[in-house]
Amino acid sequence: MKNVILKIKKNEQISDSIYKMVLEGPIDEIKRSGEFIEIELPKYYLRRPFSVSRINENSIEILYKVLGHGTYDMTTYRADMELSCLIGLGNGFDCAYAKQPLLIAGGIGIAPMFALAEDFIKRGIKPIILYGAQDQSDLVCIEELKKLGQLILCTDNGSLGFHGNPVQYLKENLIHFDFYYACGPVRMLEALKEHSSNGCLSLEARMGCGFGACMGCSIKTINGPKRVCKEGPVFLASEVIFS
Repeated sequence: MKNVILKIKKNEQISDSIYKMVLEGPIDEIKRSGEFIEIELPKYYLRRPFSVSRINENSIEILYKVLGHGTYDMTTYRADMELSCLIGLGNGFDCAYAKQPLLIAGGIGIAPMFALAEDFIKRGIKPIILYGAQDQSDLVCIEELKKLGQLILCTDNGSLGFHGNPVQYLKENLIHFDFYYACGPVRMLEALKEHSSNGCLSLEARMGCGFGACMGCSIKTINGPKRVCKEGPVFLASEVIFS
């Protein structure tokens, strides 16, 4: 973990409620996809956690959805604004589990899948990406994702792609994979684990500190309580207990 100052290079709207922010500066502490950062927002007491969407040589990208006052204020941040960030947080994805990976994302859970797909491409593997949202307007960066793997789209209302969610698609269609990597709403992840535990889940949680001190983001596992911010956010699906 490291506290650094990152400068906003770009902050742009990519859908009705989702924005992409590019931050540049000393990012060497970020080791692999699936890790997250915590950003200190002016006027707010607690930092906000965000998955690292892409890792470049001297910059990172995050995707964020406007859900409250903090993320709404972020939409007003301009280029060259400096932000205090904790980086190198969390336990990221391990690509060694898969030779035929399936990446599963629901909604804003697509964020860490860009960096993960790029990690697999560096290994000479193009993953299958199964991506769902409520409506086609909620699906972002589709053309970018097509370059990163075999893309399968799902919408709850049938406005684009498969009519249903990613777990329903898995149940109704044959996909050849040996291990999955998933991020999305808790209900989707719980249903996914019930269907197959042969994968890992990137979980979200409300965090007080972001580095394991407050225990506020603890979840139940077969090995006892674990912290999303420290032992996670990535867990083997087989160990997570959904209550």
